[in-house]
Amino acid sequence: MDTAVQEYDAKLDSKNRITIREANYEYYHVSVLPDQRIILEPRVLTAPFTVSANTLNMMDQSVENLKKGKVSPAIDLSEFME
Repeated sequence: MDTAVQEYDAKLDSKNRITIREANYEYYHVSVLPDQRIILEPRVLTAPFTVSANTLNMMDQSVENLKKGKVSPAIDLSEFME
């Protein structure tokens, strides 16, 4: 098992919250185990509706290929239609 970097006792406040001292992250995923241990895993949230530079480059290449006629044959999806 890993050695604790920081250890302290905490008490719930009047709204049932606990303060994490010197927290390195703003968001955490909380897991409560059957033996009542609580695990906090840091989460880094990304802005919604953003597209990475790599994805944008791939989309640009796909559009170029489409304009050049470099496409695969059409796929028949009629068996999936009602």
